[in-house]
Amino acid sequence: MGGKPLAVKVLSGGRVYLRPFEAGDLPRVYEIVNGDAEGRRLTGTQRVFPMDVLTEAMRSFALAANRVDFAVCREEDDQLIGEVVLNGIDAINRTANFRIAMHPEYRDQGYGSEATDLMLEYGFGVLNLHRIELEVYTINPRAIHVYEKAGFQREGVKRQNWFYNHQYYDSIVMSILDHEYRARKHP
Repeated sequence: MGGKPLAVKVLSGGRVYLRPFEAGDLPRVYEIVNGDAEGRRLTGTQRVFPMDVLTEAMRSFALAANRVDFAVCREEDDQLIGEVVLNGIDAINRTANFRIAMHPEYRDQGYGSEATDLMLEYGFGVLNLHRIELEVYTINPRAIHVYEKAGFQREGVKRQNWFYNHQYYDSIVMSILDHEYRARKHP
């Protein structure tokens, strides 16, 4: 036998599935987080994370009670192509913050949209959340489109809250509520 062990799939879509991170994922996560200057710019990440810092962060994330981090993998070849996270989980108020990062090679192909839908299903269906929110910079229209397509609604704008390359930018606060999600999925 001796083949590759089967991945533990938390949720599967048509083209991607979500699974917990594994120890061997670290080099690929390093690529996704650090290897894409444009992705860092669009998400407001101001620095590159050294491998030891990323290793410790992933270890602490796995142990944290207020977050869920999943690898986004392609169904066809089990390739890790991104990460999706619910953090700041507040069990009393049933809220969480959403974020996603995709490897640049796999953007604009629908994988991020599917991974977003899967994580919303996990948040509302498994964690029984009432509200999932996010912030997205106005310079990232691709992400805004994905979030609106998933059902997130704009709530407001934080004016000039991010400074990058000698210029200030706004961010948009967005959220989706459990009944809005269910109405979209089960009309």
